[in-house]
Amino acid sequence: MASTQVSTEIENKNYLGIPKAVFLEDVDSYMKNSDENAEAALKKLDELHNKYKYMELNLNTKKERLKAQIPDITKSLDIISHLQNKKTSSEAMETRFLLSDQVYAKARVPPTDKVCLWLGANIMLEYNLDDAEALLRKNQAAAGESLKQVEEQLSYITEQTTTLEVN
Repeated sequence: MASTQVSTEIENKNYLGIPKAVFLEDVDSYMKNSDENAEAALKKLDELHNKYKYMELNLNTKKERLKAQIPDITKSLDIISHLQNKKTSSEAMETRFLLSDQVYAKARVPPTDKVCLWLGANIMLEYNLDDAEALLRKNQAAAGESLKQVEEQLSYITEQTTTLEVN
């Protein structure tokens, strides 16, 4: 009996802790084997449906955040590449940088081998150009992998939601 219960739990939690929706082929036999009335069974299915919708909302939010993060990392890598090319030059580079929305300031940047990266949570660290590039490439790969996983999870939740809605 214990091994049957464990295998049922494994089948019910199929993908990264997201419960699997079981397709009800025969509602009559399901209700006969269940200790609950129709109202309780519908309430249970409705609660599971709401959980899927909540997970879907969270994953969509994460997906949008990752989709915005990847171009920012790519832009930072382009800037570091440009700084690496200019580091041997003795001329200062003239540029504009964003102060706030639609407000830019002109600046002259001397050749440098250091750059400050904003890590978030009010933390900024100074790196040499090679270390900064390595960190950004690692972050870019991690963000791409996370985006792929989120898309797989969203696909799985969509399948489970469809199964539950058919039930």
